[in-house]
Amino acid sequence: MAHDLPFSSDDITQALHRARDPRTGLSLAQEGTIQACTLDGGRLVLTLAVPRESAQALAALCPDAARQVETLPGVKSASIVLTAHRPAGAPASAPPPGGAPGGAGSAARGGAGNAGGGHRPLGGTAQQGPILAGVKTVIAVASGKGGVGKSTTAVNLAVGLGMEGLKTGLMDADIHGPSLHRMLGANARPDVVDGVLQPVAAWGITAMSLGMLVDEKAAMIWRGPMVMGAVNQLLGDVNWGTLDVLVVDLPPGTGDAQLTLTQKVPLAGAVIVSTPQDIALIDARRAVSMFEKLQIPVLGLVENMSYFCCPNCGHNTELFGHGGARQEAQTLGVPFLGEVPLLADIRASGDAGVPVVIGAPESEGGKAWRRIAHTVAQAVRAMHRA
Repeated sequence: MAHDLPFSSDDITQALHRARDPRTGLSLAQEGTIQACTLDGGRLVLTLAVPRESAQALAALCPDAARQVETLPGVKSASIVLTAHRPAGAPASAPPPGGAPGGAGSAARGGAGNAGGGHRPLGGTAQQGPILAGVKTVIAVASGKGGVGKSTTAVNLAVGLGMEGLKTGLMDADIHGPSLHRMLGANARPDVVDGVLQPVAAWGITAMSLGMLVDEKAAMIWRGPMVMGAVNQLLGDVNWGTLDVLVVDLPPGTGDAQLTLTQKVPLAGAVIVSTPQDIALIDARRAVSMFEKLQIPVLGLVENMSYFCCPNCGHNTELFGHGGARQEAQTLGVPFLGEVPLLADIRASGDAGVPVVIGAPESEGGKAWRRIAHTVAQAVRAMHRA
């Protein structure tokens, strides 16, 4: 724990002791171990390690415990994050009947459930009823590997869909590397009303990211069950309200977060982001293959960093090759949504928290993402009419 805080670890322990289960007398102070505690501008984030078998019961104490911690000097708001892992050597749970989790059958069955079971690393009480009840369409933005501009694409696509007249939400499911709050300039802590997180409004859309809830310097050292639990909570513990489309920024690869999403909600389609070179396209193929196996339509491929446009002379340089994603889309039989250049404006917009479709709409990047958003908006409206 940091040593420059205006209170001690004993003060935290005493505050946690005051939040107890009325039936059992259980408190977070009894079974939780402080892993990290940060205080920034009055916002405190406390990370506790708890026994896996007690995690669900302890998570229900987090809202009351946070209120007790908010009585400490200098604390204006507090959030408590629980981490819990299976003890070393413990056997893994058996897969459900009918095959491994995450197949197309389990994805279809999971659509009407809620996000209440299992790990709840963000604390709080499970919300009842179906998740995303007011959301007409959910689409994912994915990539087979990191570093290809997937999150930048997700932000500009979501804001572009909003500019197309669709009521749009954006969810950051990249648990280990949440960044959408920065790209949107939405750094404020979200409100909680009746135990439900309220998404933050930015640039005509609503958004939620784990980056709004935890300290940016905290390493999210979470195993699969914790990752899946966080995705569940971002789906079920957020008041997404009525939306035409929810855009979900998935982490790179084909792992736990992707499978959890497909099990919990009926994805209407996926947008795959790649750069032009062969190494990136290898992983893009894997992403396309995953969605095909899960029987989720691929809405198309986006070629990001397609070329570098010199701001001085206007000459285009193909730093990573060019046209690889277009050719791959033709080979795979999926739509090609467009190519986006490598521009300083795009980097600057992400750092400044102003999407390029807003901050530089007439730039090559801004116009490229507006065209992509227009194409995806047409696909979404066609789904609504079907």
